[in-house]
Amino acid sequence: MTCGYRVARLCLSMGLVIGAAACHDKTPVASAPPPANVDVMNVALRDVPVVFDYVGQTESSQQVEIRARVSGFLEKRIYEEGSMVHQGDVMFQMDRKPFQAALDAARAEYAQQKARLDTAQANLNRVKPLVAKNALSQKDLDDSIGQQQAAAAALEQARANVTSASLNLGYTTITAPVTGLSSYAKKQDGSYIDASNSLLTYVAKLDPMWINFSLSENEMLTLRKQTANGTLKVPEMGKLEAQIVLADGSTYPYTGRIAFADASLSDKTGTYLIRAEVPNPKGSLRPGQFVRIKLHGADRANAIAVPQNAVIQGPRGAFVWTVDNDNKAQQRSIETGEWNGNDWVVSSGLHAGDRVVVDNTLRLMPGAPVNPHVVQAPANADAGGAEGAADNGGGAAAASGAVNATNATAAAGTRTATSSATASNASGSTPLYFTSGSASLDAQSASALAAVAQRLAASPDSHVVVSGYADATGSAAQNERLAHARADTVRSALIVAGVQDARIEMRKPARVVASDPADKSRRVDVTLSPAAGG
Repeated sequence: MTCGYRVARLCLSMGLVIGAAACHDKTPVASAPPPANVDVMNVALRDVPVVFDYVGQTESSQQVEIRARVSGFLEKRIYEEGSMVHQGDVMFQMDRKPFQAALDAARAEYAQQKARLDTAQANLNRVKPLVAKNALSQKDLDDSIGQQQAAAAALEQARANVTSASLNLGYTTITAPVTGLSSYAKKQDGSYIDASNSLLTYVAKLDPMWINFSLSENEMLTLRKQTANGTLKVPEMGKLEAQIVLADGSTYPYTGRIAFADASLSDKTGTYLIRAEVPNPKGSLRPGQFVRIKLHGADRANAIAVPQNAVIQGPRGAFVWTVDNDNKAQQRSIETGEWNGNDWVVSSGLHAGDRVVVDNTLRLMPGAPVNPHVVQAPANADAGGAEGAADNGGGAAAASGAVNATNATAAAGTRTATSSATASNASGSTPLYFTSGSASLDAQSASALAAVAQRLAASPDSHVVVSGYADATGSAAQNERLAHARADTVRSALIVAGVQDARIEMRKPARVVASDPADKSRRVDVTLSPAAGG
């Protein structure tokens, strides 16, 4: 009984094992996933337009001080403060009565001296023939000639006095020397005006308008180097087209040209002053505005450019997905340069003939098979949206002015990580790092400032604190000036990005001590604060 039970149990167990094996054999084997469909672009060398982007400030092409030329009482202000005045318009009227009296006195003296000259001339005319007949002595003739010449000189002096008095009377009516925008009156009716307080107001000519911006020494040297080795084609300064973008992001309808480039480096800011001249027939631009200025006309020779959405930012930097000869996806680390419309110039990492994936990159893994579909390189939608860059091979700075919030946010959307140099920390502070000796922002810092501007827009009650650091080595005065210039650049960039000046608090640069990191002297901190004065 027991033996039969064991045999039956063994047979049952073997049946179960065999059945399980049969069931296992019928389980379908998982098949490999099909190759991902991706769009690829064949990399080719081509000349890529470069647009240099800066923050500039408008300045009147002719700002004239309106001063009183004579001393006296200001009788009346004629013009309306802040209005447009035309050349020759009366702006101020001084009390004319004292000057009219002085003119009358000068005219009377002139008439008196003229009568004396007439008498002396008549006397000389009588003496000459008598002396010729020896009826009078030679001394009598000399005396008559002397009296006539003295009277003639006195008459000339009287004539000059009349002219001077007439000019002084004319100076009591003060007119506009140029057509332009008037400022407020610095002196009110009834004030006494003399040489010490003769400034009455200003008149600023609006057409054309100047746009001033700066290039750092490093940027200028990079420009010259890249132009010399042929990697950058830059036309003459006067042939660079200047496009103006206003604080609200709108494009000014008139373009200008570079009119002046300072030959010397400013010892205060460490930059070269560049000036563009822009037509302003409608007076839309006013002196003192912060604007973005974009310079068109330069080309990056034999460059490689890929669509921005093909470039991904990872922990080790920027990379793209490429397709090898076996149609397998591979990661390729690259170094990026400036933006060019919808494209991103690649400084290194890609070569002509490479196939770069431009779409459907989220499904890719290194070595995964793909089904590539070749597409044409998309045309640049707007080269004006390019950001110039000096520190990453753009020639001139990416710039102080690359802070347009819309463009920077769109660019940030194509990247998955932010550099630790410009990422906001938990306390709400954003550190920005400048190139040594430079007061210009690079593209990465500009994008970080655009993000700060967005956070301020989303939090109307907050404000931002800007604070820099002055190096402890070298000239203390020069280091502090450079720290102030960098903080001012950040402030100007925030204003252009739409942040109100009242929401920006500027703090005095702190001194860098020996225990601080070596790069702290290049840093400017931008900190959000919920309460004013924080």
